[in-house]
Amino acid sequence: MPTEADNKRQAARDVIDILEDISKILNTNLNRTELSLCVSLIENGVNPDALAAVIKDLRKETATMNRS
Repeated sequence: MPTEADNKRQAARDVIDILEDISKILNTNLNRTELSLCVSLIENGVNPDALAAVIKDLRKETATMNRS
C-alpha cells in the first residue's frame, strides 16, 4: 500500500507531466528539470512574471553570446 509520501511524489510527477505537455504545446523549450525548478521557485514566493522575464533575458544573452 502506498504511503502518503509516495502519493505526494506521484502527484508531483503528475503535475510535472501536465506542465510538460503544456510546455510542449506552447513551445517554451523548458525541459522537465527546468519546469520543476520553476514550480519550486514559484511555490517559494518568486513572482512568476519576474521569473519569465529572467528566463527570456537569459535566453537573449545566450543567443547573443553564441552569435559572437
